[in-house]
Amino acid sequence: MSVVIPARDDAVLLDRCLRALAQQTVAPAEVIVVDNASEDTTAAVAAFHGARVLVEPTVGIWAAAATGYDAAEAPVIARLDADSLPRPDWVEQITEAMAQRPEAAAVTGWGRFVDLPRLIGIPAAAVYLGAYYALGYAASARAPLWGSNMAIRRSVWREVRGRVHRTEREVHDDMDLALALGPHHIVATVPRIVVGVSARSLRGMAQLGRRFHRALRTLSLNWSRVPPWKRWALRFGWGVRHAPH
Repeated sequence: MSVVIPARDDAVLLDRCLRALAQQTVAPAEVIVVDNASEDTTAAVAAFHGARVLVEPTVGIWAAAATGYDAAEAPVIARLDADSLPRPDWVEQITEAMAQRPEAAAVTGWGRFVDLPRLIGIPAAAVYLGAYYALGYAASARAPLWGSNMAIRRSVWREVRGRVHRTEREVHDDMDLALALGPHHIVATVPRIVVGVSARSLRGMAQLGRRFHRALRTLSLNWSRVPPWKRWALRFGWGVRHAPH
């Protein structure tokens, strides 16, 4: 398994993430950190931990993530964000999930907010991720992917990478990838695959507004290609012969 971590000016949290990866019960084949035009010590931190460091000068989460996926050498490409804090069995759980579900193109897991009090963090994560998964399923006619905790088969990535919007800065790359997969690909949601994450995505109206804007942009780009009603028709074979390309 290759682990890809896109990062920009996130040296402190990246250090925490890479320390957690070093303590896995099953070691990944490689860890790839894609330095996305950082101005801090992100690249140096990655190199210190023995990660394979790639540089993606085009600023954007999709550009950085796609660069890492393209370079990955293992049959399974797992994805974390710099603020992800994987449990010690994270690699092991993904490896088992992919092996037990040979029909699945990808798997995605669950999360918890590690920088909020437990009594707040658990219900906040349940509401946040529950809403994301429910709305993502409705939008794509299949389970969505969550970029902080997911994995995709390398063969599937190579099949769909020409359909993602990797040059777009204002899109959610995980949602975009899920929509590019189309309803004929299976994504397995495995709640036992858990990572901790920062709650920074919930802080401030400007941040929430930007995430909402990105969601609309992601849906608009993909629905212009295959509208939601057709995705559901494809999912259930309701008179639609061809899958989206």
